[in-house]
Amino acid sequence: MSKKTKKRRKLKIKNIIILGFFCLLILIGGIFVYYNNSLKAVNKNGTDIEFTIQEGENLRTVLDRLENEGLIKNSTMSFIYARLNNLTDIKMGTYVLNDSFDTNTILNNINSSSAALSNGIRLTFVEGDWAKHIAQKIAENTNVTEDELLTLWNDQEYVRSLMSEYPFITEEIFNDNVRILLEGYLSPNTYEFDRETTADQVTRIILNQTLNVYNEFAEQMSQSNLSIHQIYTLASIVQYEASKVEDMKMIAQVFYNRMNQRMPLQSSVTVCYALDIEKDDDWFKCEANPDYDSPYNTYMYQGLPPGPILNPGSEAIRAVLEPTENNYLYFMADVYGDGTVYYATTYEEHLANVERYLN
Repeated sequence: MSKKTKKRRKLKIKNIIILGFFCLLILIGGIFVYYNNSLKAVNKNGTDIEFTIQEGENLRTVLDRLENEGLIKNSTMSFIYARLNNLTDIKMGTYVLNDSFDTNTILNNINSSSAALSNGIRLTFVEGDWAKHIAQKIAENTNVTEDELLTLWNDQEYVRSLMSEYPFITEEIFNDNVRILLEGYLSPNTYEFDRETTADQVTRIILNQTLNVYNEFAEQMSQSNLSIHQIYTLASIVQYEASKVEDMKMIAQVFYNRMNQRMPLQSSVTVCYALDIEKDDDWFKCEANPDYDSPYNTYMYQGLPPGPILNPGSEAIRAVLEPTENNYLYFMADVYGDGTVYYATTYEEHLANVERYLN
């Protein structure tokens, strides 16, 4: 090989090395830019968001939630930053964060227990919670006990004292057969309570939200053939029976159809409440006990039960006030499949559906 050829080869290798070096620099620079951009604030003009870290949550989980809630751009880059800057010692508590905070600011906040709200707690009650579930959640996070709440919610004198402030509380509530007077009127939502509080303060915070929902539907309720208490009661059954809004509206009309024909509602979920069987228990126990003697059992007693069987959400209330017109008298859900609800106009059709989807 000639000297000239060797020289050219060396030059080519040198150029390749230089090109590779520049490509590496560009790659490193790109990663550096991406990394830094990932740590910047999500928004310039941000919004305060309360963010709660539960006991036992790890940094990865918290960062994933921060990303999902739009408070940081990238949970992976934030995790690397936290490790590099010794900001991994996150503290349990509720923090007021802002999506205009950069990752460094947010991490410094959640690494400092002094930055957490000193005496606040956020609790979420979901559609379908019973009064006892709500009382239990509150008791686990505040100084108020479950017994205090349930006793207060079933105290006639106390509940009557609320009537002037909360028009959805009517005389119909005071039925000797009602299990808990305020069952059905504890609106599902996310609430903020003080850890040191009273049963009355907690109750009024919840009922204020119930009032907001009631006000949304007050005019429609005034035009309904059902009373306010009956609307909440039927909404609770609809809530228990259906998970999808479209099924809520269909099922509400099915119950209207049955009542119009003076047929019993025959809703197995009312038996669940009568038996005190919850959704995560064996649902067949409800189906297998239609003869259980309770005023809540709509197989044995005509019409609506004495009161709500859970605390319904606004969509269930809307379904009762705005049902989807149909001529069905029966329905059943494919509990072994995808939960599809099948409707029937005759008992024979209903039995065929049961045979096909439940046997």
